[in-house]
Amino acid sequence: MSIEAQLKEQFAENREIIQALLDDGSQADAEYTIEHHFSSTNFDRLEKAAVDAFKLGFEVNDAEEMELEDGSTIICFDAIANHALEASLLDKACEQLMLLAAKQKVDYDGWGTFFIGDEEELDEDEDLEDDGF
Repeated sequence: MSIEAQLKEQFAENREIIQALLDDGSQADAEYTIEHHFSSTNFDRLEKAAVDAFKLGFEVNDAEEMELEDGSTIICFDAIANHALEASLLDKACEQLMLLAAKQKVDYDGWGTFFIGDEEELDEDEDLEDDGF
């Protein structure tokens, strides 16, 4: 799939995720921590991607190994930004990071964030679950 087709697909997914969060009652005007996920089997390539993401202004967490269902191992990290849940901001970040991933030959695995609700509405006895997307 071409990078243009991947971007188009990602932009549509960005809007779906935003709408799902808002439909569930997540705060529209909150600042969200957005975690963009990267992975590779090649540590050197992943490290170069992390440096490039940092140069773009993203906070980068330490790489971690993760075992897949088939028993193989990948290395992954997140490039983190804090901003409003706005499609234009997410589209820009996704485009930058997907192009970076293609350049460094690593996988861009999308992004995630957490539900931000009105804390006053929560019952103290309620079990809280993360609605991570």
